[in-house]
Amino acid sequence: MASVFTHAFVGTALGQTVTGEWRHDWRFWSLLVGSSVLPDIDALGLRVGIPYGALWGHRGMTHSLLFAAILAGGLSLAFGKVFRPRWKLALLLFAATASHGALDAMTTGGLGIAFFSPFDQHRYFFPWRPIRVSPIRPGAFLGERGIRIIANELVWVWFPTLAFLILIKAAQVWRRPQASLNGSLAAPSSPPDVEP
Repeated sequence: MASVFTHAFVGTALGQTVTGEWRHDWRFWSLLVGSSVLPDIDALGLRVGIPYGALWGHRGMTHSLLFAAILAGGLSLAFGKVFRPRWKLALLLFAATASHGALDAMTTGGLGIAFFSPFDQHRYFFPWRPIRVSPIRPGAFLGERGIRIIANELVWVWFPTLAFLILIKAAQVWRRPQASLNGSLAAPSSPPDVEP
């Protein structure tokens, strides 16, 4: 798996693509970060004897696209009155949750990701796997291995994600002057008051 820090970073980055009031609500950020790290809840199964390769094992059902869709749909229904339109929230939450499996499919270890679980139990990796597999135990980041993993993720995830965000922000800034310029060139909706 990629580290919990990187999963949370990607969830936060997805939230940066949104403009408007949502950005000022801590619940929005909590939903995105929580959705991006939640699939690793299945790691708890290792402690109670669920085999790694089982349906509910690590990188199994909770890393699937179906799980991402169910989680996103449920959370968008629960928070739909706060964050409208619901479809936009659902799409962001789906992307945040699904990003977890996508990042893990680019790692150098593990059994792969059951993207299509429960319909297909096959575990998949992407052909390109530059991300070093991260330890499950948080304490493992305190040593040299943890430093190497974070440095690797900075190169392969954080810096490209930041470059992508810069492009998104530039496009948003570029669109604002265009929109205001188009608005100023539009014909007035009613003629000005002019005395004859």
